[in-house]
Amino acid sequence: MRIISGWARGRRLFSPAPKDQQIRPTSDRAREALFSILAGRVIEARVLDLFAGTGAVGLEALSRGARQVVFIDHGQTALQLIKKNVEACLSSQPVGDRSAQIIRHDLGRGIGPLHNSGRLAEPFDLIFLDPPYGRGLAEKILTELAASPLIHDQTLIVAEETIEALLSEHIGCLHLSDQRRYGDSGFWFYHPQGQGVTR
Repeated sequence: MRIISGWARGRRLFSPAPKDQQIRPTSDRAREALFSILAGRVIEARVLDLFAGTGAVGLEALSRGARQVVFIDHGQTALQLIKKNVEACLSSQPVGDRSAQIIRHDLGRGIGPLHNSGRLAEPFDLIFLDPPYGRGLAEKILTELAASPLIHDQTLIVAEETIEALLSEHIGCLHLSDQRRYGDSGFWFYHPQGQGVTR
């Protein structure tokens, strides 16, 4: 795995061991396609990377101009990989006010404890959501995000799931505006009602 574009372009990322089935990184190909869709929406964005795994998606956003990325995961291996990859990428960071924060939290318990405790207080512009496939976690977290203070009327949420998943078109205030397939995986793009992929 590597960072595809931006100031950390070409930076190799630490990956889980091949036998580790707990972490499923988004492929370079799918990540490149995703960020081609997002284009300028990443610039100066405040980004939340849920079920961050290796941190590759959030770090791609940071490299492409995001202002801040918050990574959230629970597994010890994932947290170690995120920390190592953040340190490796930020070592080549140009002067500026870009920042990365890592929070340990079991998202199976939902996102409520995060904003209720004040660890996540402000809304995000862009939210990535890549839970373990086939466990219903994507729709559960989307439902909680729709009712939370972590989104505003321009927030874009990208959920990654197996292409066989049946995610609802409407989840609370969120509306499914696009869906893309990459191999066995898919991206679902959600916005507050009335918003689209382009800003």
